[in-house]
Amino acid sequence: MYSTSEKNTATLIHLSALTQYFCPFGNYIFPIIIWSAKKNDSEFIDFNGKQTLNFQLSIFLYTLLLGLVAIPILLFTLFKNIRFDEWSHSCNSYFENIHLADSNGALIFAIIAIVLLVFLKVFEFILIVYAAVRASNGEKYKYPLSISFFK
Repeated sequence: MYSTSEKNTATLIHLSALTQYFCPFGNYIFPIIIWSAKKNDSEFIDFNGKQTLNFQLSIFLYTLLLGLVAIPILLFTLFKNIRFDEWSHSCNSYFENIHLADSNGALIFAIIAIVLLVFLKVFEFILIVYAAVRASNGEKYKYPLSISFFK
């Protein structure tokens, strides 16, 4: 069906998204470079490149939304009882003024969002490896929860 070269290139496109752990924005840069160099050679490579980039952009969007929700809520909940004029005198006042019993459901919501963020990154890693295995077998794979930015 597909040549070994096509399958290897498609697999490399998927696995190149893992460079995010070594190089900032590597999960976008390396798949784009490989995909743009080989997309005209094969429909299979073009499909896998688009799927990889769509998934990476979708994960970025989901991460950004979770971060925009979780971080301000968490910071507000932790610092709402702090008087910042006391902050300069002693850092101990910070720890003395935190009362988790006074916190509302916003703190729980922020913690849930952070846990979801961690789960999303683990889910991303597993799906990248799974998509690479499928590509190496010559199968087309569409990532779940992926928004189609490239069609």
